[in-house]
Amino acid sequence: MIETFYDVMRRQGITRRSFLKFCSLTAASLGLSPAFVPKIAHAMETKPRIPVLWLHGLECTCCSESFIRSGHPLAKDVILSMLSLDYDDTIMAAAGHNAEAIVDEIVEKYKGNYILAVEGNAPLAEDGMYCIIGGKPFVEQLKYAAESCKAIISWGSCASWGCVQAAKPNPTRATPTHKIPGLADKPIIKVPGCPPIAEVMTAVVAYLLTFEKLPALDKQGRPQMFYSQRIHDKCYRRPHFDAGQFVEHWDDEAARQGHCLYKMGCKGPTTYNACSTVRWNEGVSFPIQAGHGCIGCSEDGFWDKGGFYERLSDINDFSIEANADAVGGTAAAVVGAGIAVHAGLTALNRSRKTGANQTGAEQQ
Repeated sequence: MIETFYDVMRRQGITRRSFLKFCSLTAASLGLSPAFVPKIAHAMETKPRIPVLWLHGLECTCCSESFIRSGHPLAKDVILSMLSLDYDDTIMAAAGHNAEAIVDEIVEKYKGNYILAVEGNAPLAEDGMYCIIGGKPFVEQLKYAAESCKAIISWGSCASWGCVQAAKPNPTRATPTHKIPGLADKPIIKVPGCPPIAEVMTAVVAYLLTFEKLPALDKQGRPQMFYSQRIHDKCYRRPHFDAGQFVEHWDDEAARQGHCLYKMGCKGPTTYNACSTVRWNEGVSFPIQAGHGCIGCSEDGFWDKGGFYERLSDINDFSIEANADAVGGTAAAVVGAGIAVHAGLTALNRSRKTGANQTGAEQQ
């Protein structure tokens, strides 16, 4: 019998007050109202921790690096309490045959009741020989673990889309999880980003534990709670975009004043992620706030969509998605038209007043 989250917290000396505070922070990270706090608390008090196999294919481990920096909830609480993280070759103590035997044990003991977390992707060229785990191609380990899992979480853009390994010409045939033969019919949650935001990763785990189902996903398989809006929609520099105020050269006066980075290649208008709301390092900052445009790392095929500093095109509709070159001219034209209309109305009013005065004088 696997312990519940609350059992582990009590054993670690965590008070009831601290436990409920943790549940409140978890609800906030999920974007849920305070009314859900009792439900989250009940789930963590009564439901056993979820067994998890965390596999690594072709990747740089940036997703794991991001995950351990989560502040709400803390990664240590997720790993040690919310989950039963039984296999993760990056952080586990076991090695060699002892480590690989754990995969067999979890697959057999918890068939249909464990989560498969995938970081990185599988190369299919040369029968998968470009990535070997435990003496076998990674794609074999992935298929074996996926066969009996409850759901799959594709961490990061490597597992979700293929990322740099799958960039053209892709000589190893690096393939994202959902395109691996035999895995398409499995429930898959994509959490893209290079890497994903730490709190987004831990919140997805907390949601699975609390509600025992996948979060609402968009048509690309991403959690809507974090990927339903573009970075551009909530960016604090958006007013400058609408006003036609853009950085033209790095470190120019507009850059010092925090103007929009669209002309410097910012991909915020076409990138769906929570960077501009959740931000990074416990909400301290995100790339645009640090002075660099969004590179669109959470979008499919972003490595093959041109240079990071090449401007987007066809961003239309003034004050919503206006073309950068047109915004300034449109704004000026609107202001000019407004001045002309105001001047015309003023002249008309004066003319009417003059006519009225003349009529009154004639009548007298």
